[in-house]
Amino acid sequence: QVYLVESGGGLVQAGGSLRLSCAVSGRSVSYYTMGWFRQAPGKEREFVAAMIWNGESTLYSDSVKGRFAISRDYAKNTVYLQMNSLKPEDTAVYFCAADRSRKRTITFSGDEYEYWGQGTQVTISS
Repeated sequence: QVYLVESGGGLVQAGGSLRLSCAVSGRSVSYYTMGWFRQAPGKEREFVAAMIWNGESTLYSDSVKGRFAISRDYAKNTVYLQMNSLKPEDTAVYFCAADRSRKRTITFSGDEYEYWGQGTQVTISS
């Protein structure tokens, strides 16, 4: 069993930065394609970013490309989402997810990810 625990959310002003963390327990983070998703009130969950299990590629949604960066720390078995130039429309609950299939491509469909964290709230004030 794999457990994912997110942290790092909070309230910041537009233009600010936050770094979200996703601590992975149960297996090495290098085994999984790791993704970040978010869900704003009244909206469907949407893909934000992902890193393939072998670390060779990343994928970002158009709405965050150039502002967000996903990374991972093998020693800490943790995945990060660095968020810069934050906008009010980035306000959402952010979820970390793990895909164990080890496919050669990253999927942005949440249905392909088997493990999920509990989420962390990010609120951006204008």
